[in-house]
Amino acid sequence: MTVQKNLIDELEIAISHKDIAHRAETLRRLTDLFVLGSTKYSGKQIALFDDVMSRLVDEVEVSARAAFGHRLANVPNAPPRIMRELALDNAIEVAGPVLAHSEQIDNGTLIEGAKTKSQDHLLAISRRKTLTEDVTDVLVDRGNRQVALSTAKNPGAAFSEFGYSTLVRRSKDDDKLALCVWSRAGIPRQHLLKLFAEASESVRLTLEATDRRKAALIREMVARASNEIQTTAREDSNGYSVAYSHVQCLHKAGKLDEARLADFAKAGKFDESAVALSMLCDLPVGLIERAFVQNMSEQLLVLAKAIDLSWDTTKTLLLLQSGPNDSCASDSELNECFMSYIRLQSETAKKAVQFYRLREQAMMPVSH
Repeated sequence: MTVQKNLIDELEIAISHKDIAHRAETLRRLTDLFVLGSTKYSGKQIALFDDVMSRLVDEVEVSARAAFGHRLANVPNAPPRIMRELALDNAIEVAGPVLAHSEQIDNGTLIEGAKTKSQDHLLAISRRKTLTEDVTDVLVDRGNRQVALSTAKNPGAAFSEFGYSTLVRRSKDDDKLALCVWSRAGIPRQHLLKLFAEASESVRLTLEATDRRKAALIREMVARASNEIQTTAREDSNGYSVAYSHVQCLHKAGKLDEARLADFAKAGKFDESAVALSMLCDLPVGLIERAFVQNMSEQLLVLAKAIDLSWDTTKTLLLLQSGPNDSCASDSELNECFMSYIRLQSETAKKAVQFYRLREQAMMPVSH
């Protein structure tokens, strides 16, 4: 009762006083009183402090509110209503310490702040000891690069599927963010694969330099995942089924040769060309498709040389690879490919194809 009476007296004096400095001093003294005895106060007494402080804090300037918030940010049982008010203060010097450290700030307040306040507020939230998925969803979606990096680095942050997907998307051309995501121990496999598969070349080199063994495993998993995706896409394509049946009939009848392959390529028939080259090289069609769609000109040259295709047919395949509107099939680049084709020895190409074959077999799923 004595504490309550003293607080009420302090409040009445402070509110009746027009001097803001006097009100700030009263708030400071109340804060000292609360911090010194915070572990001993009952719930009713904390509620009283909450009411008194809330009536005073709006009457003082930013520097006093900032000092007030800083004092209470690390107090476990700080008055909850005033802490919420401080956390949503527009001034980051007031809100920052509370958002980053106070245990009295619930998820609803964090989400509200993350959705409505400044990037500095989001950065403060990202530094909390723990972050739930619904909070990180907002941080990685609305936050700037600094916020995304800070959130990804936070070992106490949990991420949803949306959160991981957003981080992976934002990592595509950002090596620092990609490295943070890559280094997270709990990242699900599918997001790790997507991160590596979609990363720019410079980002991928950074990831590989960080952990070469892990990168090699991921490369293998990416290849396996690509095979699965390609297989599903082929199975769902009526056009591919028709093309495969047609080329297979030619192959069984002994009529599949270079001339047929060249005709398919000249006509721009991607499925027929891929299946035909697959059967002529005795390689999985997935590897051939990747050579086409990922612009692997060198690999196409190896395949062509291994089965003794002429330069004219090889050039037709390269033109099919580049597509009708792609500028990569310029005369100078075709000339470079021609010189590589001339230098490449047939035996070397055949050994490379054997390696491709073994590698693809190793990535085939094991049947039980």
